[in-house]
Amino acid sequence: MIKAVILDVDDTLCLTEAACFELENATLAAMGRDPMPRELHLKTWGKPLFDIMPIRSPGIDVREFRAAYEPLIKSAISEGRLDVIPPENLRAIDQLVALGKSVMLLTSREHGEFEHMLDAAHPLNGRIDAFYYKDNMEYHKPDPRAFAQIEANHGWLPEECVYVGDSVSDADAALGAGLSFVCSLESGLRTREDFARHQVDAYI
Repeated sequence: MIKAVILDVDDTLCLTEAACFELENATLAAMGRDPMPRELHLKTWGKPLFDIMPIRSPGIDVREFRAAYEPLIKSAISEGRLDVIPPENLRAIDQLVALGKSVMLLTSREHGEFEHMLDAAHPLNGRIDAFYYKDNMEYHKPDPRAFAQIEANHGWLPEECVYVGDSVSDADAALGAGLSFVCSLESGLRTREDFARHQVDAYI
């Protein structure tokens, strides 16, 4: 029986790729750098932001980018342009909790990109049992060992957990760890054909 539902954040819990593309290009503009093309952002989407920026903007000083990015992401969040969780997704989490499932989030984001979701006033408070992100994980997606850490923390077996994500790397990580995998296609960035070689348990 499934005991735990682990949710990806970006383009699963909430749609973020387009908003992040605009935000990152706004940061590059503030630094006087050329914008990245959307195709490159889509190709590298799902990778940790500060690790992938040298690919998205060759020659960039990541420390300078981080300093310029942090105030812009805070403004985007406060203005409702990023990380807006639809009410229907909150209701779905409530239904899972009512069924006795533990619900957790797993993201490749760093604490500074994610701390607003940890706030006591955030609507996720009281709904999510545990938040896993880059700073509190030994291993990170797409490494399947990320799930082993979560399972060990809570005493679950892989077959008692399901991961809900939107990318092929999410499928690789979950299936490589022995979890069930549910694929979200809501963003429209991927199709079932992208997952043709994976054992996907359900599409949403």
